[in-house]
Amino acid sequence: MKKVLSIVLALALLCVTFAACAGNGTSSTSSASEESSAVSSESSAESESSASSEESTSTEKTKIGILAPAVTHGWVAGVAYYAEQRCKELSDTVDYKLYTSNNAEEMTSQIDDLKSWGAEAIVAFPQWEGMEVPIQEAIDEGIVVVNFDIEIAADGVYRVSGDNESMGVEGAKYIVDKIGTTGKVVVLDVPNSGSVAELRKKGFMDTMKEIAPDMEIVEYATKFTREDGQADFADILTSNDHIDAVYSMDDETSIGVLQAISEANRDDIKVITGGGGCQEYFNMMKENENIWIESSLYSPLMVKDAVDMALDVLAGKDVEPVKIISTTVVDRDNVDEYLDPENTVY
Repeated sequence: MKKVLSIVLALALLCVTFAACAGNGTSSTSSASEESSAVSSESSAESESSASSEESTSTEKTKIGILAPAVTHGWVAGVAYYAEQRCKELSDTVDYKLYTSNNAEEMTSQIDDLKSWGAEAIVAFPQWEGMEVPIQEAIDEGIVVVNFDIEIAADGVYRVSGDNESMGVEGAKYIVDKIGTTGKVVVLDVPNSGSVAELRKKGFMDTMKEIAPDMEIVEYATKFTREDGQADFADILTSNDHIDAVYSMDDETSIGVLQAISEANRDDIKVITGGGGCQEYFNMMKENENIWIESSLYSPLMVKDAVDMALDVLAGKDVEPVKIISTTVVDRDNVDEYLDPENTVY
């Protein structure tokens, strides 16, 4: 009997041992599964975070500031117009702020605003003295600055400008092409415009001496406005009973000259040049069949190149610090290529 009882107790003890082992195994498996799930979830979260970060980086836009004088019409207004047009064309990759100002103090304050905004580049058209210091400070803080047209003394500044002297060269060639190497040409100088008129006049005079040394040239002073062009040329017409061509340096001046010619009922003038890229002037080219109307482009369109230059510098491309854009001649033969019906400012 005792032997049977001993066997029963041994079997009972063995069953308890097996049960305990089975319980420990289930607990261990469950714990490993939970740990694996946590690691997988954490890895997934990290993956999603990484993907979100990459997406954010890929859609981040370059911040560019545009600074221009506060003018509502004319060549200067065209600078702000075309700069904004270019930024809109690049809206997928560029975020921009456009400021216009009336003086150096206002533009300086706007540079500070652009710094706070986080501008990586600034395209500036600083027409006033005293902009060297704030522009130099922006450059020293790591902001790429591209000046349009205006040259200032700042280390590290980039610049895009037209070629004033070549405008004079092209104007001389155009006049000779239309009237020959002899005749009477009125040159409308603009002494108060500094190096702009000096270079345009130099290009014209040097070229005339070379290709038409016998041309009679008479000089008069005026300004870069249609009102001055009209008033001054009305007096010139009174003093000259015959003129073959007019070398005008600016489209706005030329619009005034054409008005004076029309009011005087003169039909002797066969050529008038211009400069800039005025849409109103462009539209006159085909309307006046008896006079060749020309413009040697020094267009505000060039500011688009300034925006592109800023982006190239930020992209680490090899960029020359100064880009001079050669002039293009526009007349009735090719004017359709340059008409912009959306441009109502210049």
